[in-house]
Amino acid sequence: MPTHSEAATILGERLRAARNERQLTLEDLGVLAGMHWTNIGKIERGQVHPSVETLVRLSTALDLDPAPFITGLNADMYPGRAHKLTARDLLAARRDQER
Repeated sequence: MPTHSEAATILGERLRAARNERQLTLEDLGVLAGMHWTNIGKIERGQVHPSVETLVRLSTALDLDPAPFITGLNADMYPGRAHKLTARDLLAARRDQER
């Protein structure tokens, strides 16, 4: 099954590394996080984008802050982004129109 996005792949790799560093199996992490181990495997393979709740559950089970799992990820890593505009771009355009 292909990966869902570059961001999902990176997050999954980070999750797998953290789990392996702790010498936990998928089953171990599933029990600790209160979720089925097959879902964790899908996240680790980049096939599924975890919800914030799932990410927090996994991070808590690993005794980690969830922030490092998503640090450096951005919207350009997801398919189908219609534009590259940000709030800064929008506000600058508004200021230009007001002049």
